[in-house]
Amino acid sequence: MIDLELTPDQNLLVDTVRDYMAKEFAPTIQDNDLNHFYDPNTFAKLSDLGLMGICFPEKYGGAGMDYVSLGLVSEELEYVDHSFRTIMSVHVGLCGCGLYIWGTEEQKQRLLRPLASGERFGAFGLTEPGAGSDVAAMQSTARRDGDSYILNGEKTWVSYADYADTFLLFAKTDPAAHHRGISAFVVHRDEAGPGFVTQPIKHKAGIHAGDTGSISLQDVRVPAANRLGEEGEGFVIAMSSLENGRYTVGAGACGTVRASLDYSVRYANQRQAFGQPIGRFQLVQQMIAKMYQRYEAGRLLYLKAGWLKNRGEPSNRAVSLAKWYCCDAAWDSASDAVEVHGAYGYSDEYPVFRYLRNAKAPVIYEGTREIHTMMQGEYALGYRTERPARKTLPAYRPDAEIALV
Repeated sequence: MIDLELTPDQNLLVDTVRDYMAKEFAPTIQDNDLNHFYDPNTFAKLSDLGLMGICFPEKYGGAGMDYVSLGLVSEELEYVDHSFRTIMSVHVGLCGCGLYIWGTEEQKQRLLRPLASGERFGAFGLTEPGAGSDVAAMQSTARRDGDSYILNGEKTWVSYADYADTFLLFAKTDPAAHHRGISAFVVHRDEAGPGFVTQPIKHKAGIHAGDTGSISLQDVRVPAANRLGEEGEGFVIAMSSLENGRYTVGAGACGTVRASLDYSVRYANQRQAFGQPIGRFQLVQQMIAKMYQRYEAGRLLYLKAGWLKNRGEPSNRAVSLAKWYCCDAAWDSASDAVEVHGAYGYSDEYPVFRYLRNAKAPVIYEGTREIHTMMQGEYALGYRTERPARKTLPAYRPDAEIALV
């Protein structure tokens, strides 16, 4: 039985993060976006709040909370801007959860703990110039050399590539084995040497207040102790990590829907036309009503996915559906919000056009709309089945501590 009531601590978490984001980041985000500026202090501020290890056990430096809490925070971060939720997605969902689920005890203490405490900033590199949805087409290689591996290749569209310290990267240890020849590696920037080079991707259509970059790997030596899982398990590790990342993306998208709704309601009650607020016109009401409908449906989808993950039940289908629906809902709601604002919506005087520019990226990354459509069709037809998760994050404990400031 699903209990839709949040715990008192989860409500406190939401209120605290919402207030902090409103005071600390909301006043400057519009200017930062216009100026294509990422504030390098952002990660440290979110870490000081206790969010960068929110769902990892306390023995690894985390706060010991659960997947629902991870989703709730993702929504609050994206309500202010995608760039903040993206930090949560790559640091916690993709990199951190990959380490927690697949790492040995020694690796969790050595590699996960600095991420959970906020000492290091984690990122994730899977996509390549010629390999996106077709992961098996990757060209990056990893050759064993004694107690190390030598990595060569390129990664692109890596969120926060220019600022992260620790990277979960994927390369082929057996190129002839296609996806079964992929392995996973944890690479530290400060230990990788001159062959590890990152550079920003410029002229993005959106998420201007966040960083996106590419990585060049030229004879980068990585200790064998930093290989995650066994050789050839990289594809499974990547898909597992992507599921956790997708969960944060879907939950975060509800923040864009809610922000679009809030700004549209405020504007529709203030803007006058033909002697009355434009909110009195039925077609404006229709757009606002659809935003509310999308938010309520999307929130239920991601809460259900989080509930399944907390219980250790198969959740890939639920996560895929939440990501697919919520990202489409965010795009549609931002588009409607622009129309509610009329000509002003087509400018940066109001934030709604920023929402629209930002909302397109999540429709594409972490599984395109088309990939998730195919997945849902295959589930419905019985061509695809779910398997129990290998491991889950810890269930929420009422006595878990988080540094709420």
